[in-house]
Amino acid sequence: METLGIGLFLLIIMLLFLSGGIWIAMTLAICGWVGQAFFVNTQPGKNLFSAFWETNASWELAALPLFIWMGEILFRTKLSEEMFEGLRPWLNRIPGRLMHTTVLGCGIFGSVSGSSAATCATIAKVALPELKKRGYDESLALGALATSGTLGILIPPSITMVVYAVAADASIIRIFLAGFIPSAILMALFMGYIAWWSIRNPSKVPAADPPSSFLEKVRKSGNLIPCALLIIFIVWVLVAGYATATECAAYGVFGSLVIAAYSRSLTWQNFWEGLMGTTRTSCMIMIILAGAAFLTKTMAFTGVPRELAEWVNGMQLSPYALIGCLVVVYLILGTALDGISMIVLTAAVVLPMIQKAGFDLIWFGIFIVLLVEIAEVTPPVGFNLFVLQNMTGKDSNTIARAAIPFFICLVICIGIITVFPTIVTFLPDYVMGKAK
Repeated sequence: METLGIGLFLLIIMLLFLSGGIWIAMTLAICGWVGQAFFVNTQPGKNLFSAFWETNASWELAALPLFIWMGEILFRTKLSEEMFEGLRPWLNRIPGRLMHTTVLGCGIFGSVSGSSAATCATIAKVALPELKKRGYDESLALGALATSGTLGILIPPSITMVVYAVAADASIIRIFLAGFIPSAILMALFMGYIAWWSIRNPSKVPAADPPSSFLEKVRKSGNLIPCALLIIFIVWVLVAGYATATECAAYGVFGSLVIAAYSRSLTWQNFWEGLMGTTRTSCMIMIILAGAAFLTKTMAFTGVPRELAEWVNGMQLSPYALIGCLVVVYLILGTALDGISMIVLTAAVVLPMIQKAGFDLIWFGIFIVLLVEIAEVTPPVGFNLFVLQNMTGKDSNTIARAAIPFFICLVICIGIITVFPTIVTFLPDYVMGKAK
């Protein structure tokens, strides 16, 4: 238990630094350095440099600034406003109205980016100003964006899913197929809560527009056509295998620039402002990623994740008690580790336990991805909280409180797939069975 004490000590230091206003990336790096300098026989300086280089010298990560630039172009030209105007008549009679665009936008964009951070940052850049301008509740929007942004790792293609498939020696295609139905359920839960909240708080929702005819709705939806075609094209080239996620991001930037220029809303001024905004947001996300990677190295050296998993294994629990205990373990790890590290550092111990208990590895893949989603909005190292904090200036704890109802929706979704595991396994079994 001495190792777990080290993990608790580092967590306390992290909380003290964050509450003291120290930069997030610096806090993560300092905690990692303290752990390696005082509790591990290694060279913290050398590991710090390697962690920062290995994290940012990544081809996959190149998609991040490109997708963020795409969001900046949509935000700084008339395209985002036109998208909202096109959606407005269709969502007018639904409780919550345009607030649902936070979930729908993250769901659609998540299918393209495969990244929680890129999804959260891009949709927030487009949606928050428009919702605030129209008088929607900012707290609800922040909570919805923080959690809906995590759809980027549940809706295929997902880097997290690929990492799990490799660690579990499972079929990547089956893992991808297994994510579709749970992601649809999760989006329905998020939108259901937004509708329920709006009914309970009618004074905080802008009044509905006068009813419009079907033809008028179709006419106004013409604003959606350019951006909708761009998104459909990006998804198609990705699913068809003609382009990687990074190449799709480049197509997205190019397409956004073409559409903005065609609509005569692109100027040198907003082009330059978008480029600078992209640089600031991307650098912020990348340095936080690097700090988290260094802390992850420290946790791996100390052996905290492995000892937690072995401690659970030694308890000889029943299958569902094991699942419940793993939920607690991964929630604890999620306060200090990113999702991919959680999977990599515990797979060797946890996966044999899961197989022995009789659980399907494909099902467990979706289960653990949902837990990773929760980790993305769990303080103090909830990455989506950091993204929104730096974009809005709001304290991460404020955003975390706003995300609590949606956090509960994530827990409900985990409960649903645990009680009804065929929800996860049906689609891969059906499609792969047909393929045979």
